[in-house]
Amino acid sequence: MRVLIAEDERRLADSIAEGLRAEALAVDVTYDGEAALERLFVHDYDVLILDRDLPLVHGDEVCRKLAGGDCAVRILMLTAACDVRERVAGLTLGADDYLTKPFAFEELVARVHALGRRARPADPPLLERADISLDWAHRQVFRAGRYVPLSRKEFGVLAELLRAAGAVVSTEALLEKVWDEHIDPFTNVVRTTMVKLRRKLGDPPVIETVPGTGYRIP
Repeated sequence: MRVLIAEDERRLADSIAEGLRAEALAVDVTYDGEAALERLFVHDYDVLILDRDLPLVHGDEVCRKLAGGDCAVRILMLTAACDVRERVAGLTLGADDYLTKPFAFEELVARVHALGRRARPADPPLLERADISLDWAHRQVFRAGRYVPLSRKEFGVLAELLRAAGAVVSTEALLEKVWDEHIDPFTNVVRTTMVKLRRKLGDPPVIETVPGTGYRIP
């Protein structure tokens, strides 16, 4: 899942981003509404965490523009206002969910995951192909019954390959879904991660390289 945080309180924004990355999500951060709109029209995000009181372009206006366009991102609006009328107004603008500050980080994570499930067809609790089984809820991977400990990025890459159900997944698609916007598009991080993932999965090799195209689990 790829998430954009639009929050002008930099310490809060960076703290949320750090916590969500620990949940194996790809996270980008911006601190004003104008930059948020620019990123939303460049990248395909699953969830937008949107502070209502943003500078340059107000959060309400960001919400209106997204609701009136073709962007499929799900919006979790943040605000310090706890009045019911404020929450209703935010939802009327096009937000999918609403969370007042201060909030428990665990609740924010739960809401982000819930919105992510609505942003695209829900994955089954277990993704299975060949003799590999990926358990979303417990973030565990097994091959032929053997537990395979993976890093967050390795887990994310494997999930995208399993989700593709045998289709080829390009390097660009993996960068888009598993890493954030700060990754160098010419980096070899996908190839490096793939080497480590293959080593951990063991023999016989299960991830196939399709030259000039990408990777797949046939």
